[in-house]
Amino acid sequence: MNPNPKKEVLLQVRDLHVHFGSRRHPFEAVRGVSFDVYRGETFGIVGESGSGKTTIGRTIIRVNPAYSGSIQFHGQEITGRISRQLDREIIEKIQMIFQDPMASLNERAKIAYIVSEGLQGRGLKKEEIDARVSKALQDVGLLPEFASRFPHEFSGGQRQRIGIARALVMNPEFIIADEPISALDVSIRAQVLNLMSQLQKERGLTYLFISHDLSVMRYICDRIAVIHRGKFVEMAPTEALYRHPLHPYTRALLSAIPQPNPLVERNKVLEVYDPQAHHPEQNRAWCDIGDGHYLLGTREEILQAGQTVHGT
Repeated sequence: MNPNPKKEVLLQVRDLHVHFGSRRHPFEAVRGVSFDVYRGETFGIVGESGSGKTTIGRTIIRVNPAYSGSIQFHGQEITGRISRQLDREIIEKIQMIFQDPMASLNERAKIAYIVSEGLQGRGLKKEEIDARVSKALQDVGLLPEFASRFPHEFSGGQRQRIGIARALVMNPEFIIADEPISALDVSIRAQVLNLMSQLQKERGLTYLFISHDLSVMRYICDRIAVIHRGKFVEMAPTEALYRHPLHPYTRALLSAIPQPNPLVERNKVLEVYDPQAHHPEQNRAWCDIGDGHYLLGTREEILQAGQTVHGT
């Protein structure tokens, strides 16, 4: 799964299954997902609502339990029962930015408390906590004086910056961004994306970026995995995925991206993915067709995809 052994694997996920519901009537939200995230990169997971992409992120931070499979961070297993010391380390090193900046903030708490909540109970002095909160707010472009205000006093873009500051104050290595701009105005989205890219360069952060918007993913991600009904159907470096989309579901998603040119938008043809018409799942395998491009398909589809990508 690591096509480039020179890169350090920060997070490793293998054959991850996540179930909801009762034991007698389980619902399999994630079905056998495997991937690596390299240090310093932005790895994207894209798919429609209900496809399981958010469930993967919440399982990595141990909000949802894994039914089976393995998740390793720095080579240490973090699924199932782990030591209290490792649990505290995971809380510090892995943080999450949530989709709705208003719903994820405590409306009755001041910003100083919201941002510093993760630092409480760690033996830090109040002066040190205040300094870290002030630094985190400044890093996301907010004034330190804002610490004494409440969430309802801020705009949507500012609230999302507060959510980013809450993650940064822990000095994490890995941040899971769950559709962090979908609730924002178009004019604010670019500001938040640019901020995240800038912070990544300054702090050496690694992102898992979750979204349903492929146009946004192309801007910020190094590699992208496409998920459908809890299963990865394609994964590749970003530009390779856009140049050579191989799975019909990936092509359907790409065809739905709005085009800025009215003439092109009016004349474009949408591709519709019909999973019933596709090959039975039991006849399909997850294969590497070369250069880190993975595809879920039959043997014939894999061979044809390899010829398409490599021009042979």
